[in-house]
Amino acid sequence: MGRSVIIFAALLSTTSATFAWKETDVEQLKGRVQSARVEELPSLCTQIARKQAEAADNFYKEGKENEARAAVDDVVNYSDKARDAAIRSGKKVKDTEIALRKMAEKLRNLKRTLAFEDQAPVQSAIDRLEQMRTDLFDRMFGKKQK
Repeated sequence: MGRSVIIFAALLSTTSATFAWKETDVEQLKGRVQSARVEELPSLCTQIARKQAEAADNFYKEGKENEARAAVDDVVNYSDKARDAAIRSGKKVKDTEIALRKMAEKLRNLKRTLAFEDQAPVQSAIDRLEQMRTDLFDRMFGKKQK
């Protein structure tokens, strides 16, 4: 029994250290946004958004709703920055659209696991991501004239 407790403690400390590293990693990436060139922003911001989508999933699993909502807000905010930079620079437009589609799908899957009262903010984020994808499609293929 003593051995399994030691193994569990080691796994728990490793998991905590990994989570702390990821949190620092996200903060470091966020710090780079201000000084990044516009061509670098789509990749950088989608990377942050992707990490925050994963963090939101973990926070909801741990019952940390406030942290999860903040992470979902980051997904939307950094996806928005990625979309704006991709449209402005004309670079990484398709890659950004693909990343947004994958994040929207991740959030859809997450929403299905949540209690009803926690679903609205996630659905709102999904709706925003879908609108951003539409904006990127408009940039790639041009708006159709009626």
